Amino acid sequence: MARPTSPTSAGVVLPAFTLWWREIVRFYRQPGRVVGVLASPLVFWLVLGSGFGTSMRSAPGGDQQHYLDYFYPGTLILIVLFTSIFTMMSVIEDRKEGFLLSVLVAPVPRTAIVLGKVLGGTTLSAIQGLMFLIFAPFAGIHLHALQVFMVAVVVFLVSFSLTALGFAIAWPMDSSQAFHGIVNLFLIPLWLLSGALFPLTGASTWIRAVMYLNPLTYGVEALRWLLYPTQDTGFAIKSAMATLVLFSLVMFGFALLMANRRTTKPAA
Repeated sequence: MARPTSPTSAGVVLPAFTLWWREIVRFYRQPGRVVGVLASPLVFWLVLGSGFGTSMRSAPGGDQQHYLDYFYPGTLILIVLFTSIFTMMSVIEDRKEGFLLSVLVAPVPRTAIVLGKVLGGTTLSAIQGLMFLIFAPFAGIHLHALQVFMVAVVVFLVSFSLTALGFAIAWPMDSSQAFHGIVNLFLIPLWLLSGALFPLTGASTWIRAVMYLNPLTYGVEALRWLLYPTQDTGFAIKSAMATLVLFSLVMFGFALLMANRRTTKPAA
């Protein structure tokens, strides 16, 4: 009897799809998480944006721009960040419930596990982020089809890279408290120094240097370039997209490395 022509592909695609679908179903069976992911950044955007109003010169050249408009891309990235990172808490939950162990002992390659979990979180965070576009008219944004497509590409790349990073952080952990600690210590500052809250121009020299090194900055600026095409952000869209693609590949490689380094803890 002839063997299948592509056993490796079949051994990756089906398990990855199964884990992807499990992430989708699991998330939307918890409506409180859906509401929380959208409501918290929305309130943050409205309160902080209305508070600053026109008191901050956020547009290049010193022109006044309402802070609600400036803060909109940063809020979208915040939604993506929250969903991408916290969906990967399912890795810790799966370990506690014993599901992860059953997956690890199955004849499934680690690549399928990482790909399924990461794509599941990416899909959820991208959908949540794109849902925020319904508020775009309140930020003076009127999108056409090509803009929506390009925004979706940027959101997908940011979601994929952050989800892979969240997977790599969650994989060796057994405690959700430790996971939250890492998120608060590292990932929130990553967002704060991405140009989401304040522009690079006017920032102190060392802060500006950190912001240029921060890959999330290129996601925020790519969105700002797409949402406000008449404004000069100082970033070329091609270089920003290339940086996001590279960041996604590096983070996925990092997640694969972590998954292949750790299996299960030895019994006591």
